[in-house]
Amino acid sequence: MSDDPRAQLLPAIHAARSGAASGGIPIGSALFIDGKLIATGHNRRVQDGSVIHHAEMNCLENAGRLPAADYARATLVTTLSPCDMCTGAVLLYGIPRVIIGENRTFLGGEELLRSRGVDVTVLDDPECTEMMTTFIASHSALWAEDIGQDATEGTM
Repeated sequence: MSDDPRAQLLPAIHAARSGAASGGIPIGSALFIDGKLIATGHNRRVQDGSVIHHAEMNCLENAGRLPAADYARATLVTTLSPCDMCTGAVLLYGIPRVIIGENRTFLGGEELLRSRGVDVTVLDDPECTEMMTTFIASHSALWAEDIGQDATEGTM
């Protein structure tokens, strides 16, 4: 696979669409090491009744145990700006590069990642934005739950 960020976003978009098709939240992620796709994942909180299976966490779970040297050469791609939990996983495992599809519907820990030396690229991808705006409009309470907000607080 290419090191082109837009090309690397495609498996994450496919994972997001798969998650939505199975009744979940349309957020997807992909892990690359040395430009090779290692794993994908999607938000599985609804499907699994899980508190932690955000797309990035699910992707890392699907990749299995990896040595630190592999993480040091990795790129984590996500369709949506990573929340604090997923940002923490990037920092914990020393993943040096994160590619984000969009951050208009949710702005996560990008500045924390940058402050810790992570190379963060935001693609502002219209397909990723459309997936989330459509989902949020029709499932606002579920979205609020996913990002740890009270549904009455507003989400955007």
